[in-house]
Amino acid sequence: MFNFFSSVPTRVLLDAVLPVLRFLLASVMKEALLAASDLRPPEKLTVQYDFIVVGGGTAGSVLAARLAEVSWWRVLVLEAGGTPPLESYVPGLEGLGYLRGNNNWDYVTERQRNALKNYDGQSTPILQGRVLGGSSTTNEMLYVRGNRRDFDHWAELDNPGWDYESVLYYFRKAEDYRGGHMGDTEEYHGRGGPLPVSPHPRKEGLTQAFFDAAHDLGCPTVDPNGPDQLGISGTYHVIGNGSRSSTAETYLRPAASWPNLHILHSATVLKIVFTKDKRAAGVVFEHAGQVSAAFAQREVIVTTGALASPKLLMVSGIGPARHLARHNVEVIADIPGVGQNLQDHLGVFGLTWTVSQGSLPLLGTSLSADAVKSYVKARGGPYAAPLGDHSSAWVKVTEGGHEDLPDVEVRLSPAAQHLDLGLFSPHVYRMDKLKYKKYYIPLFGREGFTLLPNLLRPKSRGSVTLRSRNPADLPVIDPNYLSHPDDLDALVAGIKIALKLGNATAFIEKFGAEFHDKPVPGCKLKPYGSDDYWACYVRHMASSFWHPAGTCKMGPVSDPNAVVDHKLRVRGVSGLRVVDASVMPLITSGPILAPVIMIAEKAADDVKKEWGIDV
Repeated sequence: MFNFFSSVPTRVLLDAVLPVLRFLLASVMKEALLAASDLRPPEKLTVQYDFIVVGGGTAGSVLAARLAEVSWWRVLVLEAGGTPPLESYVPGLEGLGYLRGNNNWDYVTERQRNALKNYDGQSTPILQGRVLGGSSTTNEMLYVRGNRRDFDHWAELDNPGWDYESVLYYFRKAEDYRGGHMGDTEEYHGRGGPLPVSPHPRKEGLTQAFFDAAHDLGCPTVDPNGPDQLGISGTYHVIGNGSRSSTAETYLRPAASWPNLHILHSATVLKIVFTKDKRAAGVVFEHAGQVSAAFAQREVIVTTGALASPKLLMVSGIGPARHLARHNVEVIADIPGVGQNLQDHLGVFGLTWTVSQGSLPLLGTSLSADAVKSYVKARGGPYAAPLGDHSSAWVKVTEGGHEDLPDVEVRLSPAAQHLDLGLFSPHVYRMDKLKYKKYYIPLFGREGFTLLPNLLRPKSRGSVTLRSRNPADLPVIDPNYLSHPDDLDALVAGIKIALKLGNATAFIEKFGAEFHDKPVPGCKLKPYGSDDYWACYVRHMASSFWHPAGTCKMGPVSDPNAVVDHKLRVRGVSGLRVVDASVMPLITSGPILAPVIMIAEKAADDVKKEWGIDV
């Protein structure tokens, strides 16, 4: 058998293929080329602004555009990455955004004591977009708001204004739902907002079998972005007219021509500058090899995500005093919670079913000339959405808590990790190559699908800390996966639900589905199929779903770990806010793209109100 692992180094393949692909796309993606031109840096920056937005990612693009609606406010956006690459606009090429080093920060966790045992160094990447639009430019485009009780819980933690009824306004304000009438849940959706949201067009094949299997288990069909989440649903994506709708495209680009908004990409902020009375006065940044400064007369707003935002605060002197002193950082404000409370969704990889050869024709037809032509001419065909079949079962598998609050998502995906013959998967996820081969080689050349149990409400808590005082050094990331025993129990229960779904009559009769029951490396001594075996499986095969949150926690002054208040203002200083997933006190139940956009929309209104602007 041809050995892809040694014969085709992934880095070489990436360097060779992407330039050619972008050259070919340049001839057909004229709108993307225009976007790059629209988002070009200004000819000349000023020194003084009203607001400096650090990070032009998912939240930063939304916030900057909304603030610049006030025509007399001067707004500067500083983004470390560049403009969105051409392939990011094509939904069917979403997988290229997962390649480490392709417009993303190459964050890697510390060694995990209780998890990641089949991954190199028991660590895993947590990819975050390093590009305008941030992870909304590189991720799988899933639009899931979370459960209404997530937000009610935020409010119960003494964060007024973050209850579901309050934040629903901002979800609807952002959304431009492109599907048909939603029936009983239509009132929960927005139409005409900046952000196109479209249902995945595939409703047959594996998707239909998944729905049939879930219905047989008693799961109702639900709108996951409506008032009730428990049940089975299709997937919804930030896609409009066959193209990815990143926040760079939908918020920042339409505002880019406004004279009061300056967008400087490829500019890395090194630190926040404070006055003697602890007011955030501006930032120091590096661009084109030169170090410069910019100053904010009103506020500096940090939107760099749950891994980068706490690092920037700490190198600027805001964080746990003892930790800062250890790295010789002058303490501006002793805030113990900075970098703590890290939460992430942990997903179980490897649960794979093979199917009868030829029963999944879409994966083959997506490579056809007709598929390419359909996309080039009309932005249609398989490339106008993520390839293959997708849907989710939102299930409650644990005792206690609210009876309608799911704790595990079981996601149907056509991207079984054996399908690429080991060309990309081990590189993307840092899976041990020898263990990958032992488990997956029997599946090479076989069509199949995977079901991915995803822990929605983890109880384990990790941290982000400084590696050094050097702003160029990536932070130390320790998610502390599976440190709480309830997380392990929930995922074992989630696996059992996945097995019931995948082994259902609907999959067997239509597709000849057969579960890959080879014992996973590291667990062969456990009785196969027992709870002990599946617990071992989770410890070896579960990994990050790349949804870090919570490291600049929102909370009242009585909470010693709170970093920002309910208006997202950083404690202990003035003129500084954080607006991104790091402010979540508790992670939401699903992918965090939609909640982050909501947070930015709400924060923009809060800023405007505080500075006397009617909204």
